[in-house]
Amino acid sequence: MTQLDNAHLMDLGPDVATPSYDRQAVTAGIVHIGVGGFHRAHQAMYLDELMNRGEALDWGIVGVGVMPGDRRMQEILAAQDHLYTLVVKHPDGRRQARVIGAMIDYLFAPADPEAVIEKMADPAIRIVSLTVTEGGYNFHPISGEFDLDNPDVQYDLVPGAAPRTSFGLVIEALRRRRERGLTPFTVMSCDNIQGNGDVARRMFTAFAHARDAELGAWVEAEVPFPNSMVDRITPVTTPEDIAELGSRFGVEDAWPVVCEPFTQWVLEDHFVAGRPALERVGVQLVEDVVPYELMKLRLLNASHQALAYFGYLAGYRYAHEASADPLFEAFLLDYMTHEATPTLSPLPGVDLEAYRRTLISRFANPEVRDTLARLCAESSDRIPKWMVPLIRQQLETGGDIHRCAAVVASWARYDEGVDEQGEPITVVDRLKDELMAIAARNHEHPTAFIENEELFGDLAENARFREAYLRALESLHRRGARATLEALVAA
Repeated sequence: MTQLDNAHLMDLGPDVATPSYDRQAVTAGIVHIGVGGFHRAHQAMYLDELMNRGEALDWGIVGVGVMPGDRRMQEILAAQDHLYTLVVKHPDGRRQARVIGAMIDYLFAPADPEAVIEKMADPAIRIVSLTVTEGGYNFHPISGEFDLDNPDVQYDLVPGAAPRTSFGLVIEALRRRRERGLTPFTVMSCDNIQGNGDVARRMFTAFAHARDAELGAWVEAEVPFPNSMVDRITPVTTPEDIAELGSRFGVEDAWPVVCEPFTQWVLEDHFVAGRPALERVGVQLVEDVVPYELMKLRLLNASHQALAYFGYLAGYRYAHEASADPLFEAFLLDYMTHEATPTLSPLPGVDLEAYRRTLISRFANPEVRDTLARLCAESSDRIPKWMVPLIRQQLETGGDIHRCAAVVASWARYDEGVDEQGEPITVVDRLKDELMAIAARNHEHPTAFIENEELFGDLAENARFREAYLRALESLHRRGARATLEALVAA
């Protein structure tokens, strides 16, 4: 077994691809906040590909952890000289192992926020990128406004406070760059949010305005926030993944990343201080990301939600198991064809039927072993952003909504916290207690869940949606998930 670090890179076997560039020559150009599996399988991978071509050596990544739990990531990456293994899992059982070397440092903000701020204030840093999840943008699910009442935000707005949030860290770094007469950096969101750059702009400028009106105006005028669409299924790394990497490839890596073969990145070409030549490694640089991101959010992300709760309630625990079931495949294709696709703008050169079929194949990859529990997690940050806007658009145009309504009903049934076999469900959501308390009233007050205006606005008042939702919820209670899907597919 070979320890993964700079000293032992040359000792890895021929089946493990390693950086072909001199890592000592790589300098920092990007600070990335929120170093999870997706970032390491996606953005960092693209940078590593560029570096393997002998390019972009001045675009090394400095990771930043803001959450208390990120300390473990810092410790593991530091011990491995910030190297890690990316394992691509092919449907036929093949594995491709590759060491990624694009990250050169990792800073733990709670321990030393000043180091993070000064790193971002360094003129060498030209991009600050983000994967902080939907909840990390601190906006109200209905109004979309920045939540100034958040206690950590309030703390960060106190003059002289050592920032706790990404907003406090980034805006203080921008303030210093402005004060020093330096060009600002580009803030590049890589999260699964419609208009992720626009959302980031609103949230960060709202914080900046709350701190200082003049600073807020400068950020609004001078800092670009490009939109992007990102796609790669990246399940949580398991102990089995770590063990398999050791047994198959002889690599001792405490935190590798596993992913599917498919990857896509569509990025708005709007940067203030340059960017890596990402188009040379397959990134689509475009003027308008919106049509691409809607395609992905409404066909892939929302389909994950359509699969997750029904699948879990029906007894499945992995996405590939449910996706391989002809009933679930038919339901997903019906949803994508009749409810999601009608809300999309034409995309020249994109075959939506082929894209839908590709998604089913990706979901059904038995090697990825993406858990339904992961897809069910943090639903209060997902359904309101991915599916509720689609429902509203379909209601306005008279389109089908009964499948979407059924997905919302399956979420309400899931949040009752007990599956159809009477086994407890571990609900993972920032609003867990509130949602489970509401879902507990599903039998006595069937519309209680959708009357939560924080998540659904006034949808409960729409008769067509309400009736479809109630019909699905009643069927889930009386007949179960599978019979409910059978009726939906037959309709």
